[in-house]
Amino acid sequence: MLSEERRREILELLQHDGRVLVRDLSKRFRTSLITIRKDLEHLHHQGQLERTHGGALPLKVGALKDQTLQEKERLNRREKTRIAAAAVRMIRQGQVIILDSGTTTTAIARACRHFRSLTVVTNGTNIAEELAGTPVDVILTGGMLRKNSFSLVGPLAEESLRKLSADLLFLAVDGFDVSYGLTTPNLLEARVNRAMAEAARRTVVVCDSSKFGKRSLSLILPTSAVHETITDKGIPKHDLKALREAQIDVTLV
Repeated sequence: MLSEERRREILELLQHDGRVLVRDLSKRFRTSLITIRKDLEHLHHQGQLERTHGGALPLKVGALKDQTLQEKERLNRREKTRIAAAAVRMIRQGQVIILDSGTTTTAIARACRHFRSLTVVTNGTNIAEELAGTPVDVILTGGMLRKNSFSLVGPLAEESLRKLSADLLFLAVDGFDVSYGLTTPNLLEARVNRAMAEAARRTVVVCDSSKFGKRSLSLILPTSAVHETITDKGIPKHDLKALREAQIDVTLV
């Protein structure tokens, strides 16, 4: 079994059982205690579980911290690139799309630079910078700059979005608890994200599989408001099943 396969199964066991123990995992996967400890440390540093003495626990509700853009950039780069490629295949020339601030949506912006006729609405100053000098038209929402995420939030951002209409919203999230919804650590960011969803005809969640099973401080949208999700094949099986049962289109990369 490859290490990534083993780690994905560890996360599924964690979600099902509520905790995992090093000695039990070692017996289950027929591998050494040292290897299992390395797996748990890797998953802990990726923010996918909480390491404890002798095992691991799921992340606590609300435990997600408000990471900086630089911290997020280092996580799951390959998955984000593949998700961005799948997202761009959905876009057509002449459309208006909304990109919220984030590293996955930054990857989407980077992959949109070749479009000759496209309008991107965003609250991410980093995304505007990514598209500067390209044929893509960029509309910045305005608002107050958040230093952690380089995003614009507040009443000005929300009001500008209420006056716009878009074909697609690509929404990156910090947590996706399928039974609860999409969440983010910042209250103001959540309000702007909700305004984006109201302005778009279709909401597409773009997040790597590490975001599933996590819940943060502020609810953005319930799962029922999502039209499609693009994620990687590491998504827990029960979450994939729940999304499909809710008639949400899922693209796995």
